[in-house]
Amino acid sequence: MKRLVIFDLDGTLLDTIGDLANATNHALQAMGFKTHPLGVYPMLVGNGITKLIERALPEEDRSEATIEAMHRHFTEYYGEHCTDTTHPYPGIEQLLAELTAEGISVAVASNKYQEATSKLVATFFPDVPWVAVEGHREGMPTKPDPSIVFEILSGHPTPKAEVLYVGDSGVDMDTAFRACVESCGVTWGFRSREELERHHADHIVSDTSAIMRIASGTTGIY
Repeated sequence: MKRLVIFDLDGTLLDTIGDLANATNHALQAMGFKTHPLGVYPMLVGNGITKLIERALPEEDRSEATIEAMHRHFTEYYGEHCTDTTHPYPGIEQLLAELTAEGISVAVASNKYQEATSKLVATFFPDVPWVAVEGHREGMPTKPDPSIVFEILSGHPTPKAEVLYVGDSGVDMDTAFRACVESCGVTWGFRSREELERHHADHIVSDTSAIMRIASGTTGIY
Protein backbone atom coordinates (compact mmCIF):
# COMPACT_ATOMS: atom_id res chain seq x y z
CA MET A 1 0.00 0.00 0.00
CA LYS A 2 1.19 3.51 -0.79
CA ARG A 3 1.21 6.28 1.77
CA LEU A 4 1.67 9.16 -0.70
CA VAL A 5 0.47 9.68 -4.27
CA ILE A 6 2.06 12.58 -6.17
CA PHE A 7 0.12 13.82 -9.19
CA ASP A 8 1.18 15.80 -12.21
CA LEU A 9 -1.40 18.52 -12.91
CA ASP A 10 -1.86 19.27 -16.63
CA GLY A 11 -3.05 16.22 -18.52
CA THR A 12 -3.35 14.16 -15.33
CA LEU A 13 -5.70 15.87 -12.89
CA LEU A 14 -6.95 18.64 -15.16
CA ASP A 15 -7.61 19.00 -18.88
CA THR A 16 -5.97 22.39 -19.33
CA ILE A 17 -5.03 22.22 -23.00
CA GLY A 18 -7.66 24.65 -24.27
CA ASP A 19 -6.65 27.44 -21.91
CA LEU A 20 -2.93 26.82 -22.47
CA ALA A 21 -3.49 26.99 -26.23
CA ASN A 22 -5.58 30.15 -25.99
CA ALA A 23 -2.99 31.90 -23.82
CA THR A 24 -0.14 30.92 -26.11
CA ASN A 25 -2.05 31.98 -29.22
CA HIS A 26 -2.88 35.28 -27.54
CA ALA A 27 0.83 35.87 -26.90
CA LEU A 28 1.77 34.85 -30.45
CA GLN A 29 -0.84 37.18 -31.93
CA ALA A 30 0.26 40.04 -29.67
CA MET A 31 3.81 39.60 -30.96
CA GLY A 32 2.78 39.37 -34.61
CA PHE A 33 3.32 35.62 -35.07
CA LYS A 34 1.00 33.03 -36.57
CA THR A 35 -1.11 31.06 -34.11
CA HIS A 36 -1.45 27.26 -33.91
CA PRO A 37 -4.54 25.02 -33.97
CA LEU A 38 -5.55 23.35 -30.71
CA GLY A 39 -4.43 19.92 -31.94
CA VAL A 40 -0.79 21.01 -32.04
CA TYR A 41 -0.59 21.91 -28.36
CA PRO A 42 -0.54 18.49 -26.65
CA MET A 43 2.95 17.98 -28.09
CA LEU A 44 4.15 21.46 -27.09
CA VAL A 45 3.31 21.29 -23.38
CA GLY A 46 4.88 19.33 -20.55
CA ASN A 47 8.16 21.08 -19.78
CA GLY A 48 6.94 24.36 -18.33
CA ILE A 49 5.68 27.62 -19.81
CA THR A 50 9.03 28.86 -21.10
CA LYS A 51 9.56 25.69 -23.10
CA LEU A 52 5.96 25.86 -24.38
CA ILE A 53 6.55 29.39 -25.63
CA GLU A 54 9.88 28.43 -27.19
CA ARG A 55 8.29 25.52 -29.05
CA ALA A 56 5.37 27.67 -30.24
CA LEU A 57 7.66 30.28 -31.78
CA PRO A 58 9.29 29.91 -35.21
CA GLU A 59 12.77 28.53 -34.69
CA GLU A 60 14.44 31.64 -36.08
CA ASP A 61 12.59 33.88 -33.59
CA ARG A 62 13.46 32.08 -30.35
CA SER A 63 15.61 34.86 -28.92
CA GLU A 64 15.75 35.49 -25.19
CA ALA A 65 14.08 38.89 -25.60
CA THR A 66 11.21 37.48 -27.69
CA ILE A 67 10.62 34.61 -25.27
CA GLU A 68 10.56 37.03 -22.33
CA ALA A 69 8.03 39.28 -24.08
CA MET A 70 5.90 36.27 -25.02
CA HIS A 71 6.06 35.08 -21.42
CA ARG A 72 4.64 38.41 -20.19
CA HIS A 73 1.76 38.31 -22.66
CA PHE A 74 1.08 34.67 -21.79
CA THR A 75 1.01 35.09 -18.00
CA GLU A 76 -1.12 38.24 -18.13
CA TYR A 77 -3.73 36.44 -20.23
CA TYR A 78 -3.50 33.06 -18.54
CA GLY A 79 -3.86 34.59 -15.08
CA GLU A 80 -7.31 35.85 -16.09
CA HIS A 81 -8.40 32.94 -18.27
CA CYS A 82 -6.79 29.77 -16.86
CA THR A 83 -10.17 28.39 -15.75
CA ASP A 84 -12.21 29.26 -18.86
CA THR A 85 -12.29 25.76 -20.35
CA THR A 86 -10.18 23.77 -17.88
CA HIS A 87 -11.90 20.95 -15.99
CA PRO A 88 -11.01 17.80 -14.00
CA TYR A 89 -10.85 14.56 -15.91
CA PRO A 90 -13.70 12.10 -15.23
CA GLY A 91 -13.27 10.24 -11.97
CA ILE A 92 -10.50 12.44 -10.58
CA GLU A 93 -12.54 14.06 -7.82
CA GLN A 94 -13.82 10.67 -6.67
CA LEU A 95 -10.29 9.23 -6.77
CA LEU A 96 -8.90 12.01 -4.59
CA ALA A 97 -11.75 11.55 -2.11
CA GLU A 98 -11.16 7.78 -1.96
CA LEU A 99 -7.41 8.12 -1.52
CA THR A 100 -7.70 10.57 1.35
CA ALA A 101 -10.51 8.54 2.96
CA GLU A 102 -8.08 5.61 3.02
CA GLY A 103 -5.47 7.76 4.75
CA ILE A 104 -3.28 8.04 1.65
CA SER A 105 -1.73 11.51 1.32
CA VAL A 106 -1.87 13.37 -1.99
CA ALA A 107 0.35 16.05 -3.52
CA VAL A 108 0.79 17.94 -6.79
CA ALA A 109 4.09 18.31 -8.67
CA SER A 110 3.76 20.48 -11.78
CA ASN A 111 6.01 22.23 -14.27
CA LYS A 112 3.41 25.01 -14.48
CA TYR A 113 4.49 28.15 -12.65
CA GLN A 114 3.55 28.23 -8.97
CA GLU A 115 0.93 30.99 -9.08
CA ALA A 116 -1.15 29.25 -11.73
CA THR A 117 -0.66 25.82 -10.15
CA SER A 118 -1.93 27.07 -6.81
CA LYS A 119 -4.89 28.87 -8.39
CA LEU A 120 -6.03 25.87 -10.41
CA VAL A 121 -5.74 23.43 -7.52
CA ALA A 122 -7.60 25.80 -5.18
CA THR A 123 -10.32 26.39 -7.77
CA PHE A 124 -11.02 22.81 -8.76
CA PHE A 125 -10.05 20.85 -5.64
CA PRO A 126 -10.74 23.20 -2.70
CA ASP A 127 -11.69 20.46 -0.25
CA VAL A 128 -8.76 18.10 -0.87
CA PRO A 129 -6.25 18.06 2.05
CA TRP A 130 -3.11 18.30 -0.09
CA VAL A 131 0.16 17.80 1.77
CA ALA A 132 1.94 19.82 -0.94
CA VAL A 133 1.05 21.76 -4.10
CA GLU A 134 4.31 22.41 -5.89
CA GLY A 135 4.65 24.29 -9.17
CA HIS A 136 7.69 25.68 -10.89
CA ARG A 137 9.50 28.52 -9.16
CA GLU A 138 12.45 30.58 -10.33
CA GLY A 139 15.69 28.81 -9.58
CA MET A 140 14.11 25.36 -9.43
CA PRO A 141 14.84 22.95 -12.29
CA THR A 142 11.83 21.63 -14.16
CA LYS A 143 10.84 17.99 -14.41
CA PRO A 144 12.22 15.48 -15.31
CA ASP A 145 14.71 16.74 -12.74
CA PRO A 146 13.43 15.07 -9.54
CA SER A 147 14.02 18.06 -7.25
CA ILE A 148 10.28 18.79 -7.02
CA VAL A 149 9.63 15.26 -5.73
CA PHE A 150 12.44 15.57 -3.20
CA GLU A 151 10.98 18.88 -2.01
CA ILE A 152 7.61 17.23 -1.43
CA LEU A 153 9.25 14.38 0.45
CA SER A 154 11.26 16.78 2.60
CA GLY A 155 8.02 18.39 3.76
CA HIS A 156 6.10 15.13 4.04
CA PRO A 157 8.68 12.39 4.76
CA THR A 158 7.61 9.09 3.22
CA PRO A 159 9.65 6.00 2.32
CA LYS A 160 10.14 5.97 -1.43
CA ALA A 161 8.76 2.44 -1.66
CA GLU A 162 5.47 3.86 -0.37
CA VAL A 163 5.25 6.67 -2.96
CA LEU A 164 3.40 6.52 -6.29
CA TYR A 165 3.96 9.19 -8.94
CA VAL A 166 1.13 9.65 -11.47
CA GLY A 167 1.48 11.54 -14.77
CA ASP A 168 0.60 11.52 -18.44
CA SER A 169 3.95 11.95 -20.19
CA GLY A 170 7.44 10.63 -20.64
CA VAL A 171 8.66 13.61 -18.63
CA ASP A 172 6.63 12.35 -15.68
CA MET A 173 7.85 8.78 -16.00
CA ASP A 174 11.45 10.01 -16.16
CA THR A 175 10.84 12.19 -13.09
CA ALA A 176 9.61 9.19 -11.11
CA PHE A 177 12.53 7.07 -12.28
CA ARG A 178 15.08 9.71 -11.30
CA ALA A 179 13.40 10.12 -7.92
CA CYS A 180 13.44 6.31 -7.44
CA VAL A 181 9.68 6.07 -6.91
CA GLU A 182 7.06 3.91 -8.63
CA SER A 183 5.43 5.47 -11.70
CA CYS A 184 1.93 5.28 -13.12
CA GLY A 185 1.16 6.65 -16.57
CA VAL A 186 -2.39 7.69 -17.50
CA THR A 187 -3.71 7.41 -21.04
CA TRP A 188 -6.35 10.17 -20.87
CA GLY A 189 -3.85 13.03 -20.93
CA PHE A 190 -1.83 14.83 -23.58
CA ARG A 191 0.59 12.07 -24.61
CA SER A 192 0.28 8.57 -25.99
CA ARG A 193 0.48 5.14 -24.41
CA GLU A 194 3.49 4.51 -26.66
CA GLU A 195 5.35 7.42 -25.09
CA LEU A 196 4.61 6.07 -21.61
CA GLU A 197 5.89 2.65 -22.68
CA ARG A 198 9.06 4.13 -24.17
CA HIS A 199 9.76 5.83 -20.86
CA HIS A 200 9.27 2.61 -18.90
CA ALA A 201 6.17 3.43 -16.85
CA ASP A 202 5.75 0.88 -14.05
CA HIS A 203 1.98 0.96 -14.63
CA ILE A 204 -0.18 2.33 -17.45
CA VAL A 205 -3.86 2.89 -16.69
CA SER A 206 -6.90 4.09 -18.59
CA ASP A 207 -9.26 4.81 -15.69
CA THR A 208 -8.95 6.36 -12.25
CA SER A 209 -10.16 3.29 -10.38
CA ALA A 210 -6.96 1.51 -11.42
CA ILE A 211 -4.90 4.14 -9.60
CA MET A 212 -6.87 3.46 -6.45
CA ARG A 213 -6.19 -0.26 -6.76
CA ILE A 214 -2.46 0.32 -7.24
CA ALA A 215 -2.24 2.75 -4.34
CA SER A 216 -4.19 0.50 -2.01
CA GLY A 217 -2.21 -2.57 -3.00
CA THR A 218 -5.25 -4.36 -4.39
CA THR A 219 -4.35 -7.00 -6.96
CA GLY A 220 -6.13 -7.33 -10.25
CA ILE A 221 -6.00 -6.31 -13.88
CA TYR A 222 -5.83 -2.58 -14.55
